[in-house]
Amino acid sequence: MSPPFVPSGFSVPTHLAGPGFQLEPLGPEHNERDHEAWMSSIDHIQATPGFADWDWPEPMSLQDNLGDLEGHATDFEQRRGFTYSVLDGDEVIGCVYIYPSRDPDYDASVRSWVRASHAEMDEVLWRTVSDWLADGWPFSAVLYAPR
Repeated sequence: MSPPFVPSGFSVPTHLAGPGFQLEPLGPEHNERDHEAWMSSIDHIQATPGFADWDWPEPMSLQDNLGDLEGHATDFEQRRGFTYSVLDGDEVIGCVYIYPSRDPDYDASVRSWVRASHAEMDEVLWRTVSDWLADGWPFSAVLYAPR
């Protein structure tokens, strides 16, 4: 059995306020806003550092997206991985994914995207999340494609 992704005593953050955005755990309540955000930005997300080797995003139905969000929420609850919705007010403008790394040199693999209409937020999000991970998470090495 593999070791836990984060120690049992670690209190997983459920909020981060950054410059021009907030993070909260991604869940089914974000379905319509999340679906619209990434469906309107597929080419932009595919060109975002860290997504070249991913098979997502590809168009899917709102119902299929709901299934994905439920899976991410379950991962969060079971501490297997942590996906956050990036919000500007009530608008979903992106996501952050924190999961165990497949590369043994890293504890965690992180990816993030912002919708094309908020492209200027990509580097802001990356810098803020990078600092947050370094300061508040129990990882010694994080793989997060630089901007």
